[in-house]
Parts: sequence; C-alpha cells; structure tokens
Amino acid sequence: MGGLGKTALSRKIFESKEDIGKNFPCNAWITVSQSFNRIELLKDMIRQFLGSNSLDQVLQELQGKMVVQIPHLSEYLRKKLKEKRYFVVLDDLWSLDAWNWINDIAFPKNNNKGSRIVVTTRDVGLAEKCTATSLVYHLEHLLMNDAITLLLRKTNRTHEDMGTNKNMQKIVEQIVNRCGRLPLAILTIGAVLATKQVLEWEKFYKQLPSELESNPSLQALRRMVTLGYNHLPSHLKSCFLYLSIFPEDFEIKRSRLVDRWIAEGFVRAKVGMTTKDVGDSYFNELINRSMIQRSRVGIEGKIKSCRVHDIMRDITVSISREENFVFLPVHDGSNLAQENTRHIALHGSMSCKTGLDWSIIRSLAIFGDRPNNLAHTICSNKFRMLRVLDLEDVKFLITQKDFNNIALLRHLKYLSFGRIFSSCIYTLPRSIGKLHGLQTLNMSSTYIATLPTEISKLQCLRTLRCTRVSNNNNFSINHPVKCLTNTMCLPNIFTPSVSSDNRAKQIAELHMATKSCWSESYSVKVPKGIGKLGELQILEHVDIRRTIFRTGAFQKLRTLWFDKLDQLREIRFENDSSPLLEKIGIRYCRLEIGIIGISNLMRLKEITLGYRVKVGYLGQMEREVGTHPNRPVLRMEEDRSCHDLRRDGKGSAVEMDATEPLPEPES
Repeated sequence: MGGLGKTALSRKIFESKEDIGKNFPCNAWITVSQSFNRIELLKDMIRQFLGSNSLDQVLQELQGKMVVQIPHLSEYLRKKLKEKRYFVVLDDLWSLDAWNWINDIAFPKNNNKGSRIVVTTRDVGLAEKCTATSLVYHLEHLLMNDAITLLLRKTNRTHEDMGTNKNMQKIVEQIVNRCGRLPLAILTIGAVLATKQVLEWEKFYKQLPSELESNPSLQALRRMVTLGYNHLPSHLKSCFLYLSIFPEDFEIKRSRLVDRWIAEGFVRAKVGMTTKDVGDSYFNELINRSMIQRSRVGIEGKIKSCRVHDIMRDITVSISREENFVFLPVHDGSNLAQENTRHIALHGSMSCKTGLDWSIIRSLAIFGDRPNNLAHTICSNKFRMLRVLDLEDVKFLITQKDFNNIALLRHLKYLSFGRIFSSCIYTLPRSIGKLHGLQTLNMSSTYIATLPTEISKLQCLRTLRCTRVSNNNNFSINHPVKCLTNTMCLPNIFTPSVSSDNRAKQIAELHMATKSCWSESYSVKVPKGIGKLGELQILEHVDIRRTIFRTGAFQKLRTLWFDKLDQLREIRFENDSSPLLEKIGIRYCRLEIGIIGISNLMRLKEITLGYRVKVGYLGQMEREVGTHPNRPVLRMEEDRSCHDLRRDGKGSAVEMDATEPLPEPES
C-alpha cells in the first residue's frame, strides 16, 4: 500500500547522525522506481558514497571514451567500496530483476566491514527475496493515538487544544479514521485544515470520501489526496501541476524548478521580495502542505531538491491531462495534443506522433532520446513562441547544428542544456544577443571556450552557469605526438567509417583546444562587459581574468563560483562592488594572495574552499571572516592544511594586508 510512510521512516533513519553518520563513513540514498537509468543510478551512487569530486574524476578519466559503459562505473564503485563501511537505502524497489542487477553490479562481494542495505518496497514477496524473512519489517497503518498526533502536528494544534474542546476531539478522530490512518492522507488533509478554523473542520470532514476508511485502496487514497490539490491557493495550482513535466521519482532541483516557474510567468515580484524570493516561498509552501517531499537539504538547512510521491505524481499527471496543462505522450498511442496545449514533456523514446501546432508551445522539456520531430535541429522557427527550453536530461548528443539558429527563439527566457557526454556545442552564436528576455542560461560540459561579447546585451539575465570539458584528449599539447597525428588525420573523420557523433565530438574538441589556447580549465571566458548586467544574480564556473571587482559592478550578484583557473592569483572586491553577494565558491584554484576586501561584502554568508584549493595567508582570511559583522561561514571541503598554501612552501613570499589601499584602476 502506498502512503504508509515507508520512505519517511527510512529517511528518518538515514538522516540520523548518531546512528548512521557516526557509524558509516559512506552512505547513500538511492531512489530506484519502476524505470531507472542504470548509468545515472551508478553515477548517483558514486557521487553520494564517494563525493562529487570522485564522480568528476572518474568521468574525466572516461572522457576519451565515446560512450560511458556500465562496467567502467561499476568497477570503480566496487573497488572504492570494498574496504569501506557503507549504509545505503534503495527506496521504492519494484522488481526482483532490479534488485539482482543492483546487488550484483554495485556492491563488492567480500565487504566484511558491517555495511548495511535497506530496501523499501510495496511488494512483500519481493522484500522476502531480498533478505531473510525475519529481517522484513511490515509497516502497518498508524495507531489511533499516533494518527491523531500527526494530524495535530500538521495543523499546528496540540493535545491540550483537543482536551479543552470535546467537539474538536470528536471531529479529529473522525477525520483520521476517514483518512484510513494513512500518513500521506493525514498530512495532505492536515495541510488543508491548517488554513481553516477548527469550527470549519466538521464542514470539511463531510467532503471527505468515506471509502478509504472502510476499504483502503490506492484509488481511494488518490481521491482523498486530490482534495489537497483542490484546496490549494490559485497561485500554487499551476506550480503544482507543472511538476508533472518531470519523470517518476525524479529528483527536482529547487533552483531549476523555481527558475522555470519564473520564466513561465507563474511567479511575480512582491513589495520587498524579488521574483526569486517569491518563487522560493511557493516551493516552501508546497513542502509545508506535503504536496512535495524534500530530498536534499544543504548544511544551512535550506532544501536543495525535492521529489514528488508517486501517488501525488499520478494526480498531477491526471489533472494536467484533464485540463490540458501539460502534454505527456504515452505508449498507448493516444498522443494527440489538444489545440491549446502549451507545455510538452517527452520522456524516454516518446515523441509526438500526431500533427501539432508547435508555434503555440511555450515550454519543451526532453528527458530521453531525440524525438523524430526534432531530427534535424532543435532551434527551429516553428518554436518561435517558446519560453522554456530544457535539455538538461537528454540522452542524445546535442550538436552545434542544433543551436546555430538560437536567435529564432526570440521569446526564450530559460535555456538549459548539456550534461557530460551529451553535448558537442563549441560556440555560442553571436545572435544570442537578440534574446533580450533571456533570464537563465545554463550550459554544462560543453566545448565552448569563450562567450561572445553579445552576451553583455542580455540585460534580463539573472543566472549564468557555464562549464566546459577540461581534457583535450585528441588534441592535447601534453601529448604532442598524438595531437599532431590526430591533426594530420582530420580528413579521415569525414569518411563513412567514423560515426556522426564521433565526428561531431572531434570537431568540437579541436575548436575548444584552439580557442582556449589548450587550457584545461573547466571555466568559460566571459567578455569584459559582464559586470554591467544589472539583473545578474548567479555567476558560476566562468573564467573572469580580471578578478578585481570594481565599484559599481555586479550590483545584484548573490552567488559567485570559480573553477579550475590556473592563472587566478587573487580575488579582490572594491567598496560597493557586489553589495548583495552572499556566497563565494572556489575549486581547483591557487590563490597566492587570497580574497581581498571581504569586509566590503556586507551580505556575505559563506565562502567555500572546495577540492584542490590553495590559499595564501589563509589565517589572515580566517580572521577577516571571523570579524565580519554578518558572521559568514568559511567551509573547507578538505583538511585545513590542504588549503593553506604557505604550508607547501610555494606561496607568495610577500605578506599583504587585506586592508591596504587598492591599486588605481587601469587606464
């Protein structure tokens, strides 16, 4: 039975620092679901067990291979876990085949460290095949007292309130019984009751279907939970239905969802709040109403991502189809979109088999193979009204040809593409400057080395994230013979013996190598005018060669990340530069001088020194952070000695005071 709280109980155990954090150095929460991508599951395991840096490392090592194979990742994972004590939850397992595959390929056979695997499933028979019957825990419906406590907690009421109001006690007992004492139903109904006076509860109780109390079933639970949607405020209904775009059990990043809401026009700024702040408040409200479930939580307690319970997702999909809110092609052949369809999501190998007026589509998201409808190019004139183009989770290669005509999408506000091995784009067309309404530009793991100057024309741009692959496998000057050989053999890639994907990647790699002067940075160079983008709030993984942030620059910037910049020696902030900056992150850099002008960043909340970051005069920076009036946090992902440049004897020999006068601006 769904909605009993299997995932919630397992999550509570998983997040216990006393029981799990202290006893298991490696732990992971893996949502399996009915249909999962095997490579993505292994990558997620590596990232959670061993850290993001380990995943980056293994993917970089595999960059020379045209296709990342499951054996490459599984061998790496098993080898690393062999001598480690790990704890893993495999949530929402549906089949014995899935269990056998994961157990055989992901976990070492001879791990005698006391590691533990927890499985959640609705299938008792499957559970008994995963382990001894004595180790299977059967979760039952809540006891009456526990059910009442849960409802009271969700409605912000207490047992004392109920004790002084006999009518309240009676109606509470009736409601939890009507909910079948199922946690999911109680939480959903409780979120609605929390917005009402106790006197209104009896009237609401009469609206609840009675079948869940007498004959518990998934269909009855769905009808009960649908009431939660019906009582959502109007501004949240579109935001909730929008979740149907994402696949089952998909981990949805908060930033991705909120940015898409904003681009779609679901979120408007309020007095004293930016659109981003309002979008975040909508996200939190859906969490509080138990319409979505938190997945990852940051160190500071902010929810980073969410999931949708499969019963909730069934409801979003059903209502979205009824109201023609989102078009989701299915395998039964009923792929006819209504004439007023505005949002399309393509999962797996699905595509629109019937005629469709693409000119009215406002958003397109692809989670799978290239649709037949887009065989030649993605940026077509038929998408001229598109506001959101989300290609972050495609399973096909995005080529340069796909994006040469990006300017045709004049109304675009959100553009996200490129995961490792999914893109061979090597240049962003200069016509990008014509997308005057663009708010979000995410480009990950492309072959783009430099952004065009026209990027500075995007005055609505709020988020700019761009990384590129760092290894020039075929044209690296570190391997001159191989580089020369591959260069001389370039004409061969145009022969039929070379696949189109292989050809596209080699061309892209050559472009990247020459335009970056064979630099192996992850970051993409940006033009000088980038600081004049008045709405820019997030700037991540870009290569800013002149790292003195002048007075008046980046007036709305909140997040800044530097990644693998060989020539970066210092980061300096003048007075009134980046006055709203809250977070600074650095990876793979060597700051011989350090970060100067921290005291000028009055809103600063945290500085993260990531993997392989060396900082000169680290102690001095720690003192400046410690005396900062906003009390920011200095996070170090490695031992302090690993970050202190002076300990390795290679730092700058000149001591520099953080408060010394700034140099005169260059003419």
